[in-house]
Amino acid sequence: MFLSPLGERLGEGVRRPLTQPLPLAGERSLSWRALLCLLALLFTLPALAVEPSEVLPDPALEARAREIGRALRCVVCQNQAIDDSSAEVARDMRRAVRERLTAGDSDADVFAFMVARYGDYVLLKPPFKAGTLVLWLGAPLLLLVAGAALLLAARRRRHTPIVAPKPLDEEERRRLDALLKG
Repeated sequence: MFLSPLGERLGEGVRRPLTQPLPLAGERSLSWRALLCLLALLFTLPALAVEPSEVLPDPALEARAREIGRALRCVVCQNQAIDDSSAEVARDMRRAVRERLTAGDSDADVFAFMVARYGDYVLLKPPFKAGTLVLWLGAPLLLLVAGAALLLAARRRRHTPIVAPKPLDEEERRRLDALLKG
């Protein structure tokens, strides 16, 4: 006894021809199920970042560690919090946060330790100061420069007259006909 892709029982030796399309209702339900499974897996990925071995036994300390982990940037993953990242560096950073908290440090002490070790870039919301101006103003400045360049190009193009191309001479017309025929 064989089963079709939709789970239908087919008799011994009976097979569905490859050219015969599957029923549309089955395709829709199968694709929706696959899409829902993929979405469910996608939403569980951040939960896999903090490993069970990293979780602190004290729920209050663990909540503080999670809050701090959501405010610190993974230095490998760029714009991802260490709490959501599965990179080795993020794992080490989470471990350091938990060690500092169990040692009795305050949240501010933990942030100061991480900034001293990795710089202001480790904060997802870095302070506005001279060393972080590029982080705060880089994207808006780049957007303004690109907008100004587009505006200048549009103005320059508006003042440039449009010239029609000159017609083909006899030699160019013969070469074009030969290319199109051959």
